[in-house]
Amino acid sequence: MPTPVTMHPPALPRALPERQTEFLRRVFRPATVMLLSALAATGCVTSRVERNKNIATGITDGESVVILATSYHHGNKTEADFLDCMDDRLDGGDSINLYPSAKFRDELFPWFEPRTMPQDIKALPELLARPGVAQRISDRGVRYLVWIKGSTERTSGGGGMSCAASTVGGGCFGLVWWENEGSYEATVWDLKKAEQAGEVSTDVHGTSMVPALIIPLPFVARTQTAACNGLVRELRQFITQEGPS
Repeated sequence: MPTPVTMHPPALPRALPERQTEFLRRVFRPATVMLLSALAATGCVTSRVERNKNIATGITDGESVVILATSYHHGNKTEADFLDCMDDRLDGGDSINLYPSAKFRDELFPWFEPRTMPQDIKALPELLARPGVAQRISDRGVRYLVWIKGSTERTSGGGGMSCAASTVGGGCFGLVWWENEGSYEATVWDLKKAEQAGEVSTDVHGTSMVPALIIPLPFVARTQTAACNGLVRELRQFITQEGPS
């Protein structure tokens, strides 16, 4: 006769003590809401681009563009990494030939050195009237000088975060946020027509945050990059489209 087998129901997991359950509820519920709210507004960036075109433009294969920063004697100095971004984005297309700004300054020494260059594009005609300056620029095939001014600055921020560690682990809880404002303007001078072609400007607002639920999670708004991309896109259209507006 076969031996009878007794079946036992599987053991149920032991419930957590009521105090531990209440602790987890109080900690994780607001933290989860905070994290979801942060994910809904990750690195928010808003931008506005405007242009004012005074004359018809256009560019041929044998003509090029030079990007220059406004002299540091005139307002805020434009960041070097923003100018590098402008150079990279403009040079990456096939519709505009970009003349290296460092090479341009060396070949036109000393007229475009930071201490001697015109403070803004309005002072350019006086410089071009000097003997040989306009001809030296023309010999290099440069059609447009683009004057860049502006900066990105942090305008506000807040929040807080606390971190702790123990023998069983550690973590951070909280939320830190900040806002950046980027404002840039590109003024275009047409050397062929010897007059100002117009301006392109961009204003960008970015909100960044770092929520922490055990591990901090950064959501950073690339304000300066967004300003660079918007300005380059509009500037490319400004130069290549031959119409007056």
